[in-house]
Parts: sequence; C-alpha cells; structure tokens
Amino acid sequence: MSRAARTETAVQPAVFTIPELADYFRISRAGVWRLLQDNRLPKTKIGGRTLIRRVDADSFLARCVEVTS
Repeated sequence: MSRAARTETAVQPAVFTIPELADYFRISRAGVWRLLQDNRLPKTKIGGRTLIRRVDADSFLARCVEVTS
C-alpha cells in the first residue's frame, strides 16, 4: 500500500463524544443534547463521559432521510 493510500484511510471511531457528534452531524452541541434528551439517539456513560456509538448515529441519519416528490 502506498503512503498516500495509508494517509487517506483514516480510522473511524466506534463512539463519538458530544462535540465529535455535533461535528459529524454538523449541528450544535445543544442540538445533540436535544436529540439525546428526546431519546431519539441512545447514549452511554463511561467514566463520566457521554458517548454515542457510531452505528447508532449512522442509523439515526438513515432514518432521517427526507423523501421529496
């Protein structure tokens, strides 16, 4: 594998923190907290940190696909 190919292949995290998920969704941190408080996204606490699994975030996005006619 070439050096360029290795640098393009970034390791994707299995979980997001609140700020990371806000960046991933391109919304505010307050917007992420609203989604969590409305139970639209599952969360877990580890060592005092709130974490959201990538699979749950991607599943949420898949459910949010807007159908237009």
